[in-house]
Amino acid sequence: MRINRILGKWKVRKIQKVCNVKQKLNMFKAQRVLRSIRMAYLILPFLLTFSITNRVIADSAVWQITSGSNSVYLGGTVHLLRPSDYPLPEEYEQAYQNSSQIYFETDLSAMSDLSVQTQMLQQLTYQDGRSLKGVLSIEAYAALSDYTNEAGVPLMMLEKFKPGMVVSTLQVMEFRRIGFTPEGVDSYFNTRAISDAKFIGQLETVMEQIGFLASMGEGNESEFILLSLRDLEETADLMDGMIAAWRSGNNSELADLFVKEMKNEAPELYNSLLRQRNLNWIPQIDQMLRDNDTEFVLVGAAHLVGDEGLLKLLEVKGYQVTQL
Repeated sequence: MRINRILGKWKVRKIQKVCNVKQKLNMFKAQRVLRSIRMAYLILPFLLTFSITNRVIADSAVWQITSGSNSVYLGGTVHLLRPSDYPLPEEYEQAYQNSSQIYFETDLSAMSDLSVQTQMLQQLTYQDGRSLKGVLSIEAYAALSDYTNEAGVPLMMLEKFKPGMVVSTLQVMEFRRIGFTPEGVDSYFNTRAISDAKFIGQLETVMEQIGFLASMGEGNESEFILLSLRDLEETADLMDGMIAAWRSGNNSELADLFVKEMKNEAPELYNSLLRQRNLNWIPQIDQMLRDNDTEFVLVGAAHLVGDEGLLKLLEVKGYQVTQL
């Protein structure tokens, strides 16, 4: 199925002409968020897995931060992987074996808690009588209906979902279609840590992450959906380059792909999605470097790179930063 056929006259050029500056910014945010998820959803955390690069690239997306005799390992992650992507690069196993505590962005195990799922559902669905049919324009609703019908998912099943939840659902479906599974880097090590009885910690709450997803597209829902559908069409084509950069720990390329454009064209999104969260995490990593334990911190790869990424922020503070 070609999204261009579904969208018909709704070309990006036309959308841009009728949207004001704020709407354009929001549309850009939508595209960048989708791509972030897709890779680290790659670079960030999910994907990353080109088998052809597994054994030919020396560097990795795992780093060791040291302060005197204390160490913390930082690993860039992708949330979805293909079965052929295992085993992971050996540097991940090295960091895991050397660490007594494992930290993730959020509490992955809490996702299966019924009370948490209830709260998530409340935040990610309309609770005020609204539905997608009433929120979206006729054109956007028709395009979404065409897409979901071809994907074998009746739109009425998603009718109460907020746009961010709709797009996330369609993303997961597309990833699965091209061979990816939910067993990504984060999930893999969370399961391992539980089995090995290692301490598991998190840098932020589940609700903090869900809050961002719930607000995606707010105020320009139709444009968000239309551009998201176009973006989904490119998923398969973009995976190779993103995954290759992640596996090799190519910070410059990762920054070009996911940080620089966001910082320049959507500074508010960059600040909330990356910069502020990085700054919030630094004190926690500081504390880890002062205790007697060795921690392995796994976060989306986009959080590691750029002038305000975790690696640079830690280097500026005087810590030794070494790529494994």
